[in-house]
Amino acid sequence: MHGDMIANEALLSEVLAIAERGEFSPDCVQAGVAAPAPYLFQVATRLRGRGFDWGAQDVSDQSSGAFTGEVSATMLSDFECQFCLVGHSECRSRLGLTDPRVALKAQQLLSQGIMPVICVGESLSERQAGRAVALVSEQVGIATAPLSLEALQKIAIAYEPIWAIGTGQTASAADAQAMHAAIRAVLAERSPAAAASVRILYGGSVKASLAADLFIQPDIDGALVGGASLHAQEFWGILQAAQALPSTVE
Repeated sequence: MHGDMIANEALLSEVLAIAERGEFSPDCVQAGVAAPAPYLFQVATRLRGRGFDWGAQDVSDQSSGAFTGEVSATMLSDFECQFCLVGHSECRSRLGLTDPRVALKAQQLLSQGIMPVICVGESLSERQAGRAVALVSEQVGIATAPLSLEALQKIAIAYEPIWAIGTGQTASAADAQAMHAAIRAVLAERSPAAAASVRILYGGSVKASLAADLFIQPDIDGALVGGASLHAQEFWGILQAAQALPSTVE
């Protein structure tokens, strides 16, 4: 929940200017901006045809009706959103979002041709209790269970180690890789083809200085960038780290 019309314009203008100077290649790296719903028109207008995708931060689990304050997948389609986050850790903790509702949100998005970026992750206490892999595997399993094998290949998953965000703890590239491998193993139980094609992103306080070490891991396909995305130079550094590797998705 950052930004306003003026700040958004300044940030987008700086990112686009840096990208053009740095010969950003959308054929090599796929990059997108997940904007608050009120600013989707602004972001879509500025990014259309410039090599960047845009999407939303959440969506309703219903298609329409008396759900005041919610935003449907059909509405996001009107703004030509290519993707949308579902199940973000903050929505889970603050709004009581459950795994079955995450699955419904993903289905709503897929019905409109929008890629769900399904967020999963464990807290510090859950990791210390040794439940991290089991919990994240369960989250992935519930969110993807209703999806056909064809639909399964049209999602992305973002792993957020909640314990590494604002806690003083550090998630190493090895920590991230281990969980990404576990997530891919869950997907492989449904479909080895889907497991190979689904992009699994890392979302634990990604910074430019750490990006290269993350992106060389075999099961880390990109990043869900948080605070660093509010600073054009830092965001560009992450894009450069992704672009330096062949066939890398950011």
